[in-house]
Amino acid sequence: MKFQLQHTDLHSQARAGLITTDHGEIPTPIFMPVGTAGSVKAVHQRELESDIGAKIILGNTYHLYLRPGLEILEQAGGLHHFNGWKKPILTDSGGYQVYSLGNNRKINEEGVVFKSHIDGSKHSFTPESVMDIERTIGADIIMAFDECTPYPCEYNYAKNSMELTHRWLSRCINRVNTTSPKYGYSQALFPIVQGSTYKDLRIASAEFIASQNQPGNAIGGLSVGEPHEIMYEMTALTCGILPADKPRYLMGVGTPENILECIALGIDMFDCVMPTRNARNGMLFTSRGIINIRNEKWKNDYTPIDTEMSGYASTFYSKAYLRHLIISKEILGAQIASIHNLSFYLWLVKQARQKIEEGVFAEWKNKMVKQVSTRL
Repeated sequence: MKFQLQHTDLHSQARAGLITTDHGEIPTPIFMPVGTAGSVKAVHQRELESDIGAKIILGNTYHLYLRPGLEILEQAGGLHHFNGWKKPILTDSGGYQVYSLGNNRKINEEGVVFKSHIDGSKHSFTPESVMDIERTIGADIIMAFDECTPYPCEYNYAKNSMELTHRWLSRCINRVNTTSPKYGYSQALFPIVQGSTYKDLRIASAEFIASQNQPGNAIGGLSVGEPHEIMYEMTALTCGILPADKPRYLMGVGTPENILECIALGIDMFDCVMPTRNARNGMLFTSRGIINIRNEKWKNDYTPIDTEMSGYASTFYSKAYLRHLIISKEILGAQIASIHNLSFYLWLVKQARQKIEEGVFAEWKNKMVKQVSTRL
């Protein structure tokens, strides 16, 4: 994997770059639709590519390990062949999902023992086994196995967890360095900065992660309930330490406003389930603001969902028709809303990139943050 830094904004830390993988190029800043179990919910691969304009999607190690399982994926030739997505894929390590299991998992130095949310069966993840699983899934970018701390989190717990994540990272790097990709193309390992909301821990973690000299770096443990101001503070602090010549990935973030603010802080890559999850519940993100399509006010609105965008779902269907589908619980409603929201997120980061190139990002960002967070 290669990263080329192409433009920097004069009035913020925003950057435009290009990530090159064996499955294609990814212009940054970029939003990555979440395809947890090998599928972005309610969206065809051809729609991801043609209508939404996705350049890279996510798969999740925990979910894919449980279903369909490694044997099926390996026989298929990896996730790209299994789901038909020919562009880049990133896989999370499953650390966040294991963290979410609560009482159904136990963490120790070796790794994590957990019970499947599907059938209660017992499994274990170690840094080594997770790297092996991600080799089998075959993503272009693979995440290191880490522990994600909750918010709020006591200082000593956060410190011990961060140090454990660092020791696990060393084992991840060793495993990747002593094994080979399975399907004839390269895989890039991204370490993850942790440290909860404590400045000294974030600094220590960012310095350790930067010293590992991996192809890219991620920031984890944010967007887990902390106030946005703290998320921005920790992100700015970390971006000031992580190397400028490597892509920076802020995991699990977030709202359109969050994304714009964090681009301004120097983040290149984002993912979040929000556009698809909220779409299924009737919340639409648009260039003018946020729409709850269930509201009565849209019942007789025959204008397109969003005319600022070129996507079919956004410009062909009316608000009134989409409201009818959502209220009626028609599957097509969830599909149209999901395609629209993802199209909007990809449109937003594409616009951000264009404004960085034009040298007017900061002014545009301040205007857009107010606009996209307005409730219509």
